[in-house]
Amino acid sequence: MNFLSGFIAIVGPPNVGKSTLLNRFLGEKIAIVSPKPQTTRNRIIGVLHAQDYQIVFLDTPGIHRPRTVLHKSMVASAEGAISEVDIILMMVEMHKPEDPGIQMILRGMKRARKPVILAINKIDTGPKENLLPMMAQFGQEYPFEEIVPISALEGDGVELLLGALKARLRPGPEFFPPDVRTDQSKSFLISEIIREKIYFHTRNELPYASAVTVEKQEDRPDRDLISISARIHVETDNQKAILIGKGGRMIKTIGQSSRTELEGIFGSRIYLDLTVRVEKNWSRDTRALRRLGY
Repeated sequence: MNFLSGFIAIVGPPNVGKSTLLNRFLGEKIAIVSPKPQTTRNRIIGVLHAQDYQIVFLDTPGIHRPRTVLHKSMVASAEGAISEVDIILMMVEMHKPEDPGIQMILRGMKRARKPVILAINKIDTGPKENLLPMMAQFGQEYPFEEIVPISALEGDGVELLLGALKARLRPGPEFFPPDVRTDQSKSFLISEIIREKIYFHTRNELPYASAVTVEKQEDRPDRDLISISARIHVETDNQKAILIGKGGRMIKTIGQSSRTELEGIFGSRIYLDLTVRVEKNWSRDTRALRRLGY
């Protein structure tokens, strides 16, 4: 029996559930999630291993009309993935069929000429009477090989979607060994978990002006401890004050929730030291973006 493999890009507008679906496919948390749009900033690889196949998923930033250099970098990363993979998994949200990012994606896919499967996500969030007309509408707009309604959060339709993707794999090698689930480093995962907690705990405008870098990471197996020093970058003094909070309460809350999740991921005690630095307009500065990993 031939072994099957392939690269699949998960693309869609912001906040349609791409990272939630990737985590659902893999059965573990590879990408951070948030109810706020534009959570994913970097292209993230997640590897699904099975006895007779391997799928390398590329979770991409949401495609939207860019306003800053950071946004342009995010959109370029997502659009680049379309040209690099074997199959495209496009995601849309059931209740947002008119999202402006959809037409941008459709234009890019027409140029790429790759097999495309459409997943209509969040079918668990409301009445389903609009689902069949929506499927018919998308079928007229693009020759999707299949259109699969799903709930990435609840798991509905996900196995059916995975079967549709597997059916389009071709004979190929194992690109990654069985113990590799992602190409992301430990320090990247740490910075992403901290950023996720910033999204969760702070006001709407602050997450988009913040970035996280891990300055120091030291494993202490003799003490069952990982010592981490991380820096949160913001763009204004006011944002720094919000992030620290009155009496340091906000930064303490972010640190506690980050530490709790990291201890669950790494199976070790975590010492986490967080500092905040103002780096004015970093999201509009190409050099700053490179330094911060974008």
